[in-house]
Amino acid sequence: MKRAATHAGSWYTANKTQLTNELHSYFNKAEKEFTFQKHQSFPIKGVRAIIGPHAGFRYSGPTAAFAYKAVDTTNIKRVFLLGPSHHAYIDGCCLSKCDVYETPLGDIQLDKEVLNELYNTKKFYWMRQNVDEEEHSIEMHLPFIYEIFKNKIDDIKLVPILVGSTTEVKERMYGGLLAKYLEDPENLFIISSDFCHWGTRFRYTYYTPSDDEPAIDLRVQKDKITRPIFESIQSLDFRGIHVLEELSFTKFQSYLAETENTICGRHPISVLMAALEKLSEKREFSNQSLKCIKYDQSSQCKRYHDSSVSYASIYIKIE
Repeated sequence: MKRAATHAGSWYTANKTQLTNELHSYFNKAEKEFTFQKHQSFPIKGVRAIIGPHAGFRYSGPTAAFAYKAVDTTNIKRVFLLGPSHHAYIDGCCLSKCDVYETPLGDIQLDKEVLNELYNTKKFYWMRQNVDEEEHSIEMHLPFIYEIFKNKIDDIKLVPILVGSTTEVKERMYGGLLAKYLEDPENLFIISSDFCHWGTRFRYTYYTPSDDEPAIDLRVQKDKITRPIFESIQSLDFRGIHVLEELSFTKFQSYLAETENTICGRHPISVLMAALEKLSEKREFSNQSLKCIKYDQSSQCKRYHDSSVSYASIYIKIE
């Protein structure tokens, strides 16, 4: 059974040549900017997980490229891809029943053995085909995955996991189950997530006049705008990223509870945080670090009626 590339031709081009050229353009720009600003080069040694956005490529593609360029693909044989469910309510995590995922660049094989192994824990559910194909959070990463592994695509297998509106207890449970896979250096974990969705259409107008002042809701205090809204959004997202840098599941939950930041992949991110905490209990995996190497917004909000979505590329090292 094959999952069709249902968002090709709308969210990104379905033309193989155009898509390849577009991805190469993103990668080349990311490499030049990273080298110029950080005085480092890609890939980055020890990267075992990345967090990247999943909007239409013309919005988030340039940012996503940074995370993918950070990956050293040499020894990787399996990719775990965790994305949030935007359309179907899921009280837990779902697995794909497909054998193959289609992309305009070529097909990616799924790891049926690992998928069945996870299902046999009795903690995961199978996804319906229509749920699988309607969800974009996983599909938007597939062309990037195919491209960075194209020289050994037949040797790579994918483990897609759709993460629902999970509780903290369940996120810790799933993190514990996935920790043993994260432990294996031949596995790469990819977390699909945009950051703040700001504006009345997202029902989120959190705003801070400055970093030292308490937050207000612009829906009821429109006259309180002092610094640009996009700067407040960036500050909000950077606070969350700094919390993630502490690699603390509990602190990330506290940040979400306080700000209610509309990070659509907060549940997959939380599962990763829980897996990292579980893994850190073993001394040989306690040297972990997280770093954001690119941040952007779909537009700069300056007025109350504006809206934007934030994007971040983040890598996690385990050495």
